[in-house]
Amino acid sequence: MSIYTAPVYKLDKLQNLFIELTAKNCNQRCSSCYINFPISKNVKDFISVDKIKEALADTDNKDLECIYLTGGEPMTHPDFNSILRLCLKKCNVCICTNSVFLNEKKIRFLKKVEDEGGVDTVHNQIFFRLSLAHFEEQESDKVKYRGNYRQTISALKILGRYNFTSVLSVQNFYGLSELVLKENFSRIFEQNNITNTDLQISKSYPAHDCENSVEQAEKTDCMFGRVLTKNGVYACPFLSDDYRGRMGASLKDYSKTVTAETDFCSVCSANNNWIFTIG
Repeated sequence: MSIYTAPVYKLDKLQNLFIELTAKNCNQRCSSCYINFPISKNVKDFISVDKIKEALADTDNKDLECIYLTGGEPMTHPDFNSILRLCLKKCNVCICTNSVFLNEKKIRFLKKVEDEGGVDTVHNQIFFRLSLAHFEEQESDKVKYRGNYRQTISALKILGRYNFTSVLSVQNFYGLSELVLKENFSRIFEQNNITNTDLQISKSYPAHDCENSVEQAEKTDCMFGRVLTKNGVYACPFLSDDYRGRMGASLKDYSKTVTAETDFCSVCSANNNWIFTIG
């Protein structure tokens, strides 16, 4: 009889800080989302700016490489611009967004925010993490939301024109080969003059799609980062509302190890790579 032993992952140093600006506020309802959203879209559960200031003061600046602004949809936070400026003073920032807010006017404004660092201070960068599920519009929108494909392609084009670097995260919902995905997305990028965009392919993450894995992964998000939420510190975005992923109350004192015992942990172990972290 085999005994299942859950892998244990250790954080050596905090390189990536995910800040969950909101857990349940989003302007879309993607069918593949790992978040269990309520029926109402108007959930005001935003993290406070003071809590973020406190957390940033508790982090070691020389180790922290990137702050990820996540949600829900992080750009629905009423103090989003202030939080972005605050985090940029610390290190690079990645905005993880569904792209709805990324029109040319907003992107032009974000470029001005990035340029505010000036020549006498460290010039940190803003990155963007957007997502699709397929290289064909209809198939991708089935998994995401109606209009997501066109909105995302448009946003990537504009971001490239303003010299932003983006990562397109492809959730391999349809189980296609990486070669097929890479070839077709390269074609899409070329046809639409999309530049400065990297492709990141990961296994689909509805938890029921992966069997439990006893293999120890070589690279997971929880080995390099932690998530700050209004309710405390958690191991990764998947577990930000799960007691099994709770690491502590604040970044002053939090656990450096996590036992990967959830279904979502099986997804990460099977993926054997970052899902939320850009690299």
